[in-house]
Parts: sequence; structure tokens; C-alpha cells
Amino acid sequence: MALDLSRFQATGLETCFHDRHIQPQIYSGLNGSNWQLSEYVQRGGYQALRKVLGADGAAPMTQDQVIAEVKASGLRGRGGAGFPTGLKWSFMPRAFPGQKFLVCNSDEGEPGTCKDRDILRYNPHIVIEGMAIAAFAMGINRGYNYIHGEIFEVYERFEAALAEARAAGLLGQNILGSGFSFDLFAHHGFGAYICGEETALLESIEGKKGQPRFKPPFPASFGLYGRPTTINNTETFAAVPWIIRNGGQAYLECGKPNNGGTKIFSMVGDVERPGNYEIPMGTPFSKLLELAGGVKGGRKLKAVIPGGSSAPVLPAAVMMDCTMDYDSISKAGSMLGSGAVIVMDETRCMVKSLLRLSYFYQHESCGQCTPCREGTGWLWRLVSRIEHGEGREEDLALLDNVAENIMGRTICALGDAAAMPVRGMLKHFRDEFAHHIAHKTCMVPAYV
Repeated sequence: MALDLSRFQATGLETCFHDRHIQPQIYSGLNGSNWQLSEYVQRGGYQALRKVLGADGAAPMTQDQVIAEVKASGLRGRGGAGFPTGLKWSFMPRAFPGQKFLVCNSDEGEPGTCKDRDILRYNPHIVIEGMAIAAFAMGINRGYNYIHGEIFEVYERFEAALAEARAAGLLGQNILGSGFSFDLFAHHGFGAYICGEETALLESIEGKKGQPRFKPPFPASFGLYGRPTTINNTETFAAVPWIIRNGGQAYLECGKPNNGGTKIFSMVGDVERPGNYEIPMGTPFSKLLELAGGVKGGRKLKAVIPGGSSAPVLPAAVMMDCTMDYDSISKAGSMLGSGAVIVMDETRCMVKSLLRLSYFYQHESCGQCTPCREGTGWLWRLVSRIEHGEGREEDLALLDNVAENIMGRTICALGDAAAMPVRGMLKHFRDEFAHHIAHKTCMVPAYV
């Protein structure tokens, strides 16, 4: 997917992409050298790490000072949960005498989401630098970046960037003569959606079947190989260098209270210019839709799934009143999630759309929990029956009941992710499902 970087610069920040305008055709593939270490250094790369380690003659920062800046920034986890990053880092027991681990979750498998792979593809060193700073703050000397298995070329790109960083003395022993050591390794999965869940990801790194663990214990105390582990998303680590260079307060002011900085949104579906857009948190959805060229073909907006396929759908009228931040989307009845904004125009049948989503979740269930293993199949078969003209009047109540009995009853959130789209569709578009059942056909007219 080609990226138009000129539209990312509304804030003037270099968080995840670049701090200058580059023609979008450069980014139509994996060619070009803009991802390389020399280019990254020209853009100010690794200045934040040098500042933290005192490599330019100034006094080095302390671990507490680094964590305090991240807390002041209001940076919340960009992987979906939105947990405050600085607070998570403070959970790491820094005095722990044994091995500790830092893990980057780049297992981007949420349908509609394509931001993390583009950060790794076009600016991998910003993730490496962010992880090195995080490792210093928590007293960690070993890290892993778990990369989705279906984007193997991105894994290879990140391996090349790691080799550059090691050769330049930015990873490994005694980094920049500071006495701080940290090495980082890439680890690729094989495309399992469930490995986006942090404990399933840890199981996969350990060479086991990727299934979520019971919690507690939590990774901060019992993570990779049973050792204390901190896990953050790709975009989260990529925001750290700018925060350290410019200060947490400056980052916070780029967004809004409790929603600091910028966020990358993957605009997909029925828009004129699908792609990734980095905007300040709190930007109106209407502005984001405008950046993406509006609804495709000038059609009417019908609905939006604002946080990846697992987020509840919102009708157009509700979404147009929202701003793009955790609090506004939550208040509207959905969640910001992974940052994938799935736009649906007036030609979309919500029954058919839910059928596709339900198929995905029953296919990706790891099968460990009975409510998810059995329930996701029930949901898919029920929606399939309605879509193919075989629905019964009691199916709507049954759909609601099955979804309700999945939510909150599984080890991880995949069950909730399967149930929330069902409940959201029935809440806002129940009439379409009822029409399918009563008339054995779709109420959405065919678009010519």
C-alpha cells in the first residue's frame, strides 16, 4: 500500500514516520534507502538514546527520569488496550537479580490494521531506538520483536536494521561507551491471530503452541521463560524517541488530556484513499475521513468500525460526532482498539458483513476455552443461516444469548472480540437482520 506521507505531518512530529515530505511513490514497495541507519541518523535518529545514555557529554538520565517523561507524555498503549505506557514500565521490578525481557508485539493480525508493518517497513530504527530506551529505563538487557508471520519481507527488513544498529554500536555490549548493554532479536510467527494476545505471543516465542495463559500471574512478574517481562506495541515504542528528545509535556500537548500525542489510523473500506494517517489524538473523525478523500464514489456513510474488526460498529450519525481518542470512542459505545477505521457505505449489507467477521473469529479461535471454541462456531452458523434465507424469528435472541455467554468467560479477549461485533450489529442494525429473516432477502438495494 502506497503511503502519502505529506498528510501525516499535521503535527510536525516525527513519531513513527518521517519529519520531512517525501514523494509517496518512494513507498510503493520495499525499495529505497530511507529506512536505513544513515538516513535515520540524518533525521535526528538515536539522539534520544544518546541523551538518555549521556553519550554527548551531558549527564545521563536516570531510569526514574525516563519513566517520568513517558508518564508525563500521556502515551497510552497503541496496540488496543490503551494502558498508560509509563505506568506499565514502572511495574517492572528493576532490582530483580536475574534475567528480564522486553518484547515488542508486532503481530499485527487484526483485520483492517496495517500500521505497525509500515512502521517496521519504512522506519525500523525508530522502534529499535524506542526499545533500547525502554530497556534502559527498566534495567533490561535482552529483547524480542515478534513480527506477524504473513509479512515476512518486513521481518527481513527489521533483521537488516538490527544488523546496522549492532555494527554501529547501538545494540550489544556497552552501548555508546555507557556501560549499558542491550541486544534485540527478531522473532517471526506464522500468522496466527491469537498470537497477538500477549501471553500467547510469549508461548510462541518459547516454541510452544500459541495459546493464552491464565492471568494472574501477569507478564510483569512471570513472563517470557517465567521471568519478568514488559510487552508493548510497535507504535508505542516508536513514539518514545520523540518524547525523550522533546519532553513528555510537549507530546501530551499534541493530543488532549489523557490522550497524549499522535496516533496512526489505518483508513480502510469504502474511502477514496485507503492508507495510514498519523493525526493528533482528539482530531474529529470528520477530519480524518476528509484526509482519506471521503466516502468512496460520493456515497452516503452508513457505519464505521472505529478500532479494528473486534470493535463494536457505530452508525454514521454517532461516528461523525466523535473525536479520534480513547475517551470519545468509548463514550460512543465502541473502542479505539488497534486503530483500524473500517468505513462502510450505504451499499453494505450488515448481515453479510457480520458473516465475514464471524467466520474470521471462529477460524482463528485457538480452541482452548469452550465458550470461544463452541460459541464462535455457533455465531458463524447462525449468521450464515440468516444471510442465506434460512433464518428463524428466534435467531436474533439466540445470537444475543450466545454472544452474551461468550463475553467475559474466556482466558483471553478473543471471545469478546467475536461477540462484540455481533452485539454491536444487532444493537444498531437489527432491522436488517429482521428483514433477512422475514423476507429471505437483503433490504439493502443493489448498487449499480
